[in-house]
Amino acid sequence: SDAEGDDVPATGGPMDVNTALQEVLKTALIHDGLSRGLHECAKALDKRQAHMCILANNCDEPMYVKLVEALCSEHGINLIKVDDNKKLGEWAGLCKIDKEGKARKVVGCSCVVVKDYGKESQALDVLNEYFKSRK
Repeated sequence: SDAEGDDVPATGGPMDVNTALQEVLKTALIHDGLSRGLHECAKALDKRQAHMCILANNCDEPMYVKLVEALCSEHGINLIKVDDNKKLGEWAGLCKIDKEGKARKVVGCSCVVVKDYGKESQALDVLNEYFKSRK
């Protein structure tokens, strides 16, 4: 769903993984629990402070991807991939929101690490189920 202002999950149906991811990232951002970019993420992953890691599929630097994947597997940290680094940047708060609520000046971000979920939520449960199903 590319539409802005879709903070409220659709009632009735279960939340999809992308929507859940957005919710979790937004909550973590509010609670100052995100590391963004390779340097911050590598530090958080190495210190085992990370709960989960999100990597963009369109990252054009293969060594970047290799490093993040290696750190995640070494420390047993859940890794989830998203399609677009611009979208990930927007979800991680690397943008300005204009009067209409549209994201402007979005900075691409190929890697985000969640160090603090902020609070338990339905979205977090959806993600945890997703990780369990992939193991």
